[in-house]
Amino acid sequence: MTDALSRLLETRDWLLADGATGTNLFNMGLSSGDAPELWNVDQPQNIKKLYSMAVNAGSDLFLTNSFGGNASRLKLHNSQSRVRELNRAAAEIGREVADTAGRPVVVAGSVGPTGEIFAPMGTMTHEIAVEMFHEQAEGLKEGGADVLWVETISAPEEFKAAAEAARLANMPWCGTMSFDTAGRTMMGVTSAQLAALVEKFPNPPLAFGANCGVGASDLMRTIMGFVASGTERPIIAKGNAGIPRYVDGHIHYDGTPDLMADYACLARDAGATIIGGCCGTMPEHLAAMRQALENRPRGERPSLEEIAAKLGGFSSDSDGTGDDSTTPERSRGRRRRS
Repeated sequence: MTDALSRLLETRDWLLADGATGTNLFNMGLSSGDAPELWNVDQPQNIKKLYSMAVNAGSDLFLTNSFGGNASRLKLHNSQSRVRELNRAAAEIGREVADTAGRPVVVAGSVGPTGEIFAPMGTMTHEIAVEMFHEQAEGLKEGGADVLWVETISAPEEFKAAAEAARLANMPWCGTMSFDTAGRTMMGVTSAQLAALVEKFPNPPLAFGANCGVGASDLMRTIMGFVASGTERPIIAKGNAGIPRYVDGHIHYDGTPDLMADYACLARDAGATIIGGCCGTMPEHLAAMRQALENRPRGERPSLEEIAAKLGGFSSDSDGTGDDSTTPERSRGRRRRS
């Protein structure tokens, strides 16, 4: 039997993913510096609410509250011995929400970075990373996650370790990197390099793409890079809701529901199949995205000029590839506030 995500991809030409985890949990009372994963056991009603808000807004898949659920990250909270427990709980709550949705909804087990630097610059080894990711994957699998969702990765070595862990757990997976440094990841990976990398794995992801980063415009430019690589694999676009601003003592993302609706359709028209939001994306953004995707006709692939005009200018002149000839001149100006 094929997995739940593959079945949806066979029948739909776009899927709506979820929005922010941290932003929504902070609004529920999570304190800065606390481990969100502990809420899977201590505040399960809030995690159920988090998942339900995405499903009720129209998401076809949502990520579990397990982004920092590996031993390296949980060690910061003296909870490294609870990896399996916390990930299993994250997925179990998700399974309950998905199974009562009344339509097919995919539970995607979120797997974030270890937070460590790989050798030789750092101390993290491939073997240790695989062990950490595998432990997390087994917990998510036990809880009923349909697919592993590796996200916000910067280093190819970490992506490779997560892929191997998915293989050891015998689970399908998806993977995204964060392109937040002039069109590259923090460790220098370009969109073309990621598109090539995923095809080298013995267990390539069901879909791959970009999440988080600087803003919707920059993420769209990365999506265009994936498409230009000629990949035939489904592409994931999960951009932030605008740009973060410090307002009244907290971080606020300035992207409106209308802007995220425009972004969703631009992502679809550019070639993305799984489209969602990241930091700052609330249920009202998701609802606007769903409505736009359902009601706006598919258009031609947008140009970078069109993307900048609708979503605001780019944060850098470079798209990370070394070919800046197609970057709109307007990108040198300030971003338009949403």
